[in-house]
Amino acid sequence: MTALNRVPSLMARAGTASALTIAAVGGSIVAPGLSSEAEAATPATKALQVAASKKGSPYRWGAVGPHRFDCSGLTLYSYKKAGKKLPRTAAQQYNKSRHISAKSRKAGDLVFFHSGSNVYHVGIYAGKGKIWHAPKSGDVVRLQKIWTKSVWYGRVS
Repeated sequence: MTALNRVPSLMARAGTASALTIAAVGGSIVAPGLSSEAEAATPATKALQVAASKKGSPYRWGAVGPHRFDCSGLTLYSYKKAGKKLPRTAAQQYNKSRHISAKSRKAGDLVFFHSGSNVYHVGIYAGKGKIWHAPKSGDVVRLQKIWTKSVWYGRVS
């Protein structure tokens, strides 16, 4: 059996994100010992992978994981797992991130939704105009198309 043939069984045993989840975020399959890509992954890429792995987790206001999240709780948790510290709320995270243009955005950057100068929601950019986020009460962590132009972007350094 080749190393590539073992990837699905290795992933199943490891309890990692499914191949479909990885494909949805534009990533590649990395199994321990099979690639040096894991060492090269940036904190933003790692945070994006963590957020994607939480697909289906229920929204709960004020929750920071590991099983329930609100929007900023998901970004805080994801970046913490990637080795970066973020403040608690979406507005605080916006103030802490390096502001970038929409043209400069990359997968793993934060997407801040605002009304005027008020930041009210945050997600992690997944590429192709989509974000991973914890939308609202009664919903779950999911991948969704950005639905408004009232967004700002931030990069965690």
